[in-house]
Amino acid sequence: MKNRKLAAVAGAALACLLATPAVAQKPVSKGAMLEVKAKIVALDSTSRLVTLQDDSGESETIYAGPEVKRFDELKVGDTVNFRYYESMVFAIKKPGAPASTAPADAAKVVRSQGAKPGATISEQQTATVQVKALDPKKAAITVLTDDGRTVSFQVDDPKNLKGVAVGDKVEITYTTAVMITVKE
Repeated sequence: MKNRKLAAVAGAALACLLATPAVAQKPVSKGAMLEVKAKIVALDSTSRLVTLQDDSGESETIYAGPEVKRFDELKVGDTVNFRYYESMVFAIKKPGAPASTAPADAAKVVRSQGAKPGATISEQQTATVQVKALDPKKAAITVLTDDGRTVSFQVDDPKNLKGVAVGDKVEITYTTAVMITVKE
């Protein structure tokens, strides 16, 4: 995958990941949106493969599964716009606090009704993680996930890290969504 941005956003369109915590304290959130435009340069209707090329000339081929109901309406030359949104929200849990009663993981696909195919795809997942490191000067937190991954996040306001210590349990909510629109 030469073009990481195109590959990441196109891949996210196929499988989005989110996480949602129960909020005992006021949540802290940080969001980001990435927008990528690409032109359809090749279509393989039999294999349902779409080759996209961005403005820099980098291309990526993605599989459009059966959930892409309007695949046959796609044409070479169409422009596909991906808007990828990810936010991080966390609430502090005191060490030894009971497990969250947050809602179960959920995924949602909303298809557009416009002249061209399009959809918004989102998914939620809740994870309770352990604080591994704090950097109040940079308003950053590093956590250890249940599967052993170490992940770092920015925090909007350094004051929200007050009272948080290494070893505390933190609930993290990832909200990712991809809005896909096709234009001629």
